[in-house]
Amino acid sequence: MSNKKVFVSGCYDLLHSGHVEFFQQASKFGDLYVGIGSDATYLEYKHRKPMFPQEERLFMVKNIKAVKEAYINEGRGVIDFIPTLDIVKPDIFVVNAEGGSEEKRRLCEERGIEYIELQRTPHEGLEARSSSSLKAAMQKQEDGNEEIKGIPTRLDIAGTWIDQPYVSVHHPGWAITVSLEPTFEVRDRCGLSTSTRNIIKKIWPVKLPKMDPEMLARLVFCFENSPERTEGHVSGAQDAIGICVPGLCRHYYDNNFWPKKIEICSDEMTLRFLEQHLVMVPLEPRKPGCSVVEGKDITPEKVKALADAADACWDAIMRRNLDDFAAAYKASFEAQTAMFPGMLNPAYIGHTNQDNSFIGEAIAHYSSMPEVMAWKFAGAGGGGYMALVVKDAKVFAESHSEAIELNIRRE
Repeated sequence: MSNKKVFVSGCYDLLHSGHVEFFQQASKFGDLYVGIGSDATYLEYKHRKPMFPQEERLFMVKNIKAVKEAYINEGRGVIDFIPTLDIVKPDIFVVNAEGGSEEKRRLCEERGIEYIELQRTPHEGLEARSSSSLKAAMQKQEDGNEEIKGIPTRLDIAGTWIDQPYVSVHHPGWAITVSLEPTFEVRDRCGLSTSTRNIIKKIWPVKLPKMDPEMLARLVFCFENSPERTEGHVSGAQDAIGICVPGLCRHYYDNNFWPKKIEICSDEMTLRFLEQHLVMVPLEPRKPGCSVVEGKDITPEKVKALADAADACWDAIMRRNLDDFAAAYKASFEAQTAMFPGMLNPAYIGHTNQDNSFIGEAIAHYSSMPEVMAWKFAGAGGGGYMALVVKDAKVFAESHSEAIELNIRRE
C-alpha cells in the first residue's frame, strides 16, 4: 500500500455512484483525503442552499470505504480547498477532467503536488451519473404531471429597451424574448422580470390561467401599470409578453407602450436550438439604489443599431445558424450598452458609490472562455444573470457547476 497522500475536493451534495467510483479510482494512487465545500461556499457559488448541510455531507463522505479522512473546506469560492490542502499536505491532487483548470494545475506546480485528471467513467455495470443529470431527473420526476410548473419567467434575447416609447420614438423595432420554465430559483433584482412575475403571483399565486396568451399579457401589463400608480416608471410590455406568451416571441414597437404586432415561434427544432446554446450564470443582484438609466445616450443611429441587431438575431435563430446568432446577440447587447452604459456601470442615486467591479470581472472571466461565443446581462443589467451563447449548453453546464441550463416553456 502506497504511503502517498491523495487529495480531492468538491461539494458532494447529491452523493451518487459516480462520486464513489471517483473516490475509488483516486484512492488507487494512495491514502485518500477529501475536502468538502462548506454551506457558505455552496450558497455563495451556486446561489442556493445545498440539499444536505455540511455536517451530513461530511458524515456520508467519511463513511465511504475508499476515503481515509474528510474535512469541511474553510476557504471561499472555487479554490475553497486551499486551507485543507495546507492541513493534508498531499503528494497528489486528483480532479475529474470536467473539474480541472489551469488555476488548479498552477497551484499544484507551486506547491510541488502532482496533478492528475481522471476521465469520468461509471463503475462497471452501472449507469453514468453526474450531479447535474441527477438534479434534472429529479426535476422531471417531480414535474411529471401536465400542469404548468409555477409562474414562468422570461429571458430577453435581443432588442431590450425598444419597448420603451422614449427609445422606439427614434426608430421602430422588435424585442425578442423566450418564456422559461422556473426550473431554477428565480432571484429578485436580477434581470428576469421578477417585479412583473411578483405582480402575477398576487393574481394567480400558483400558475397562469389557461387563456389566450396575448390577452393574458395585456391584463398583466395593465395591472402592473395601473393609472393609480404614483411612483416608478411604466414597466415595458416585453416583461408581461415574455412571461405570458410561451416559446420564442418577438414583438414590434413603434413609439407606443404596447407592440403593434406579436409573432410567436413554437417550432420544436428552433426551441431546442436555443436550449442547446443558451445558459445563464448568476452574479450578484442589482444593488439597491442603483440606476441603469442615468447617463443614457439615445440617438436615432443607436436605436437603429439595436433594431438591426434584433432583426439579424431573429433571422439567425430561424436559420439555426449558431455563428450568426452569436454575432447578432453580441451586437444587440453592444447597442443596448451604447445607449445605457449604466447596464455595466450603474449610478447610485442618493447613495454613496458602490463597487461594481464584479460586472467587469464576470465579463472578463466568461468572455475569455473558448466555448463562450457571446454574452449579455439579463434585463436592464447592473448585475443579476449573465446569459451566454455557448457551443454546447450541456457540456458547458457539466464543466461549470454555476451554469443554469434553460427549459423554454412550450405551452
